[in-house]
Amino acid sequence: MRTHRTGTLVGATAAVLVLAGPAATHALAQGCGPTDIFEPPATADAGPTPDAIALGDMDGDGHADAVVASRRTGNIGVLRNGGDGTLAPAVSYATGAWLLGLALGDLDGDGDLDVAAVGVDRDGQDEEWVLVLMNAGDGTLLPPEFYATHAGPRSVAIGDLDGDGHADLAVVTRGDESLSVLLNTGDGRFAPGVGTRVTAGANAVATGDLDGDGDLDLAIAVDSGSVDVLLNDGGGALERSVFGAGITPQSVAIGDLDGDGDADLALANWLGRNISVLLNRGDGSFASDVLYGVGEKPWAVAMGDLDSDGDLDLVTANSESDDASVLLNNGDGTFGPDRRYRAGVSPSAVAVGDLDGDGDLDLAVAIEFVGGVGVLLNRCGPPCRADLDGDGALTIFDFLAFQNLFDAGDGRADFDFDGILTLFDFLAFQNAFDAGCA
Repeated sequence: MRTHRTGTLVGATAAVLVLAGPAATHALAQGCGPTDIFEPPATADAGPTPDAIALGDMDGDGHADAVVASRRTGNIGVLRNGGDGTLAPAVSYATGAWLLGLALGDLDGDGDLDVAAVGVDRDGQDEEWVLVLMNAGDGTLLPPEFYATHAGPRSVAIGDLDGDGHADLAVVTRGDESLSVLLNTGDGRFAPGVGTRVTAGANAVATGDLDGDGDLDLAIAVDSGSVDVLLNDGGGALERSVFGAGITPQSVAIGDLDGDGDADLALANWLGRNISVLLNRGDGSFASDVLYGVGEKPWAVAMGDLDSDGDLDLVTANSESDDASVLLNNGDGTFGPDRRYRAGVSPSAVAVGDLDGDGDLDLAVAIEFVGGVGVLLNRCGPPCRADLDGDGALTIFDFLAFQNLFDAGDGRADFDFDGILTLFDFLAFQNAFDAGCA
């Protein structure tokens, strides 16, 4: 099965592609304005204190499921999607560790999404780990495998860092100011981590092609108010540069915000009540950050085309104002004022994906206080996402257009919004085609 990498948190195995919105520009659906994009949240039971969340099709049914990690309980929870955006209560998998970060990717090359997380104090031992839980193929997870990492792990990202076609792990740690890269041996197992010095106080890591050379680089949010950018030479060797950000950034996201083909950065600044946007100069260096106000103590930031107009917007989970801030892109990488949506008490993370299969992007928010995932469905779908040739009708030519986009590694073929192009995108396109155009 052919797969393509998009430079998001989900790893895969072919040409690098910066994730961007569809090339065509769509207006908001009739009767839907920029202040009412999302429905009020419906909350699913995630188990106690979910701190991290990711979306992906875990059981291969073509629908985006939710996966959460709990710091307090040490459980990984999988919430299956009924196909309409309704999430079943979490099926929990105990790890025995205090979990701090989560990512999804196909780690063993079998075509389904596996789980990586970082944790400390496994079974009461004062040790640090990166955990890997393989998917049995039907969305159930196998017992975790543990790999030692440096002191104080905070975040994990997945991507093919050495260009061998296998998804590797990148872990940032606070205790010894390092990034650990664990290379995949080809079967879903990992070699011991190789450390690279980074700025003290690393909080989060993300992968993407930042210098446009076809391999995955890394961006790290740093507590002191900066972002470390580590450019990959193609074989896994990393060169570090540091750029300014806001106050105590806790999260970083990568995507082409200004539509110039280069991957830009957005960071959630916890004590700044704002986000930093750093536009790429085209070579992996970045202009000075521009700050945009959001809610109280934003803990996480994510990107996606939320209003279906063809560019990437931003959303934050605001842990003290109990809401999500949505910032719509003006089309050039600048953003209007944030729109607030009630999310639940103490939201700790946010993920973007098409949860109800209608072709637009919804929000899933981890709600720490109530132990839930809040689903905010998007009411502003594009006129007809499956009409890829733009002729106003759904025909065999749209199938041909989809095939061409898929073969070219074009992000418009990512119909399940999981960051990689796989068989599941064919299924998601088929579902959108069968649903027709309103």
